[in-house]
Amino acid sequence: MPDAPLLTVEHLSMRFGGLVAVDDVSFAAADRAITAIIGPNGAGKTTVFNCLTGFYKPSIGCMRLDGARGSFLLERLDGFRVAQKAGVARTFQNIRLFAGMSVLENLVVAQHNRLMKASGYTVLGLFGLGTYRAEEQAAVERARYWLDRTGLTNAADDQAASLPYGAQRRLEIARAMCTEPVLLCLDEPAAGLNARESAELNELLLKIRDDEKIGILLIEHDMSVVMEISDYIVVLDYGRKIAEGVPSEIRRDANVIKAYLGEAEDEGPAARAGEARP
Repeated sequence: MPDAPLLTVEHLSMRFGGLVAVDDVSFAAADRAITAIIGPNGAGKTTVFNCLTGFYKPSIGCMRLDGARGSFLLERLDGFRVAQKAGVARTFQNIRLFAGMSVLENLVVAQHNRLMKASGYTVLGLFGLGTYRAEEQAAVERARYWLDRTGLTNAADDQAASLPYGAQRRLEIARAMCTEPVLLCLDEPAAGLNARESAELNELLLKIRDDEKIGILLIEHDMSVVMEISDYIVVLDYGRKIAEGVPSEIRRDANVIKAYLGEAEDEGPAARAGEARP
């Protein structure tokens, strides 16, 4: 378990009626590091994310974030305050952009909370006072910075829906980063990407970790992404943690190989990675 973690999850459980989706899961994610959560479909990975980011209130458990904005028990915050106050940003398995807005507008809208505060909740903005104009300009500059970092500058005025799929994935990450998070949660960011796009994603996430000095929590099925960029890996199966460690340890873990990463010599092709179960 990492020293001085940014995020500490203790005894997290999430039940939906009689279904236990997450069962007594504990792990830690370090600051300025990429922590991956992996496991077969239905292992409970996205449910963990939904608890961390305020979409679900966990049945049991403590989720503590100790970041640049202070210390927070995430399970005690209203959902919107997890992002607004604690500084946790996320992307989703299914792309959720503002399709009818331009690429630049998507990034400015992500800074809505900061702009509303600067506007005195519309009054100062209505009269165009200096404080609001300065914050508005800062929001545009921040957006342009992330357009440049994600290779989307030439598409700034294009509708988000018109972007190629891989560019839409990068735009989602740029939009999350415009909120200046202390923890970035990415739910299968490599889904649907080809090999070149996955390599570009790896490079982008490593640069975000190193240059922005934040923690990244990653759910991913693409092992070429997970094993290449992760500093630490947590493995779930049927809602329970079955292993954790650095990538070299996870590659060799018998429980992980059986559940997810590979096949035993006496098993057939159906047990290949990613096909452990439907």
